[in-house]
Amino acid sequence: MVKISKRTVDALVSAGGQPAYLWDEGLTGFGVKVLASGKKRYLVKYRAQGVRQRWFFLGTHGQLTPDQARKLAQQALAAVARGEDPQQDRAASKVKKRLCDLWQLFSREHLPALKPATQRDYRYLWERAIAPALGSLETQAIKRSDAERLHKRWRNTPYNANRILALLSRLMTLAEVLESRPQGTNPCRHVARFKEEARNRFLDDDELARLGSALRDLCGVGDLSPSAANAIRMLLLTGARLNEVLQTQWAWLDINRRIIALPDSKTGAKPLYLSVPALEVLEDQRRVAGDSKLIFPSPQNLERSVNLRGPWSRLCAQVGFVGVRLHDLRHTAASVAAGSGVSLPIIGRLLGHSQMQTTQRYAHIGNDPALGAANIIANGIADKIALP
Repeated sequence: MVKISKRTVDALVSAGGQPAYLWDEGLTGFGVKVLASGKKRYLVKYRAQGVRQRWFFLGTHGQLTPDQARKLAQQALAAVARGEDPQQDRAASKVKKRLCDLWQLFSREHLPALKPATQRDYRYLWERAIAPALGSLETQAIKRSDAERLHKRWRNTPYNANRILALLSRLMTLAEVLESRPQGTNPCRHVARFKEEARNRFLDDDELARLGSALRDLCGVGDLSPSAANAIRMLLLTGARLNEVLQTQWAWLDINRRIIALPDSKTGAKPLYLSVPALEVLEDQRRVAGDSKLIFPSPQNLERSVNLRGPWSRLCAQVGFVGVRLHDLRHTAASVAAGSGVSLPIIGRLLGHSQMQTTQRYAHIGNDPALGAANIIANGIADKIALP
């Protein structure tokens, strides 16, 4: 036995026109079967509830990578350990062929493993777009024209249209794995995605000053909570993503190192570097947050993070911003850093840039340059928005 990998699977051939097998040395029961035709199928061999040995096919090599097949095998064997029978469950699932039934399976067994933001987005796309259009159709009956029609229906919002198509494609791939439709028939495969224009909106000095005034004015008349105002200031001063700021907890704050150690983010665990102005905002926020474990709790419920959607809409109306998103505060921080001569590798490290190869290439850079960049950003913003 050897470890199943792309190299070992690619090298596997049948002998004398008879099927051949390759079994994984690390995961008992996980294997690959190669037919005389050369087709290779991943499988799991197990016994469940005292029945004779079952062979549970996971999918075809090429449709699945070895790592994807291994994860499916682990899930199947975990189900066996819980007293379930994956083969029997699959047979029962074939009775339910509608896309809405497939979604129920996906939301129960696959969705919980994804990040909370992804779960929320998937549910929104399903409920708002896919379910009304295709939910009642049989999974095997969905054609490329159905996928293309749904995609084009959302052409006015290209980003959402492409995400809808991606989720539908993922469901169709799952249908193939479950053998609810033939292998290699994903109807989304040849639907051309819309071009997505990158948005690089950032606030100039005058807009920052007006935003700072609006933050103070709305707080003064009670139309904006201090927690919401401080969260928005923190977004500007750190260049952090919205969820990174809203989910932060006091336990993650390390004053000595001047970071908030985020255990997870879009790019994994990362430090959120704190400038002197950012520390001043946090000092004020300690008074506002009271006994909440969250740094920026909702004024109505200290166990939940503040919701910035309504506050940001009121601020935009007050300032006269049109089409400015909270995410554009992150672009503003990056533009201030770049305009002040901070190198792109340091900006990438500071903001947790999505192009991880850039960040990894400079993984040896210590905290001091990033903290210096954090202060450059904050000093370029703090005097504009006039922190309280």
